[in-house]
Parts: sequence; C-alpha cells; structure tokens
Amino acid sequence: MTARHYCARTQDGYHLDDPSHVALVVLIDELNHVDNTFMTVQPDGAGAGWRASVSLRRDETYEIVFQDDSGRAREAVTLTASDAVANTLSRWLAARVPDVTR
Repeated sequence: MTARHYCARTQDGYHLDDPSHVALVVLIDELNHVDNTFMTVQPDGAGAGWRASVSLRRDETYEIVFQDDSGRAREAVTLTASDAVANTLSRWLAARVPDVTR
C-alpha cells in the first residue's frame, strides 16, 4: 500500500510531515532514555495501512518494527548506528511512498 504523504511523530510530541532522510537521522539521533524513547512513521490521515517505529533500547541499540496491515508479517530489526537505522527506514519507505527523498 503506497501513500502520497507520511509523517514522523516522536514520543515527546514533535511532528514532521514528509521527513527527508537527513531529518530521519536527526530524529533518530534525538532519541533518549528520559522523555523521547521512540518515534513512528506512518501515512498521514486515518486508516494508515502501514507504520514503522524506531525505539532506543536500554543497551543503546535501536529497534525498528515494521508493520503492514495488508496481511504481511510484522518484522523487527535491531541496529547499532542511527545512520544505519535511517538507511533501513528510508529503503522501506521508498516502497510505500513513491517520491520519498533519500
């Protein structure tokens, strides 16, 4: 399922429409254990058919959980570097958002 627009939301309330790859790196780098442990990326609007969440784990690694409501299995990936997380997330988004900026 593709979307024309998507947004990123962080636990601490920050919202960014159609974030670029660079913006995703910044959002991931700003995750912390105090008040901003995760962010989500999903299509704008109601009835989102997919979403991804990035969480900062206690061991300072990142877990990305990809979910697709079209019946595909939920997938989780654990990575150690924020740029690797952003690269993985950007590749996944490219399949769902036709004009995603890398």
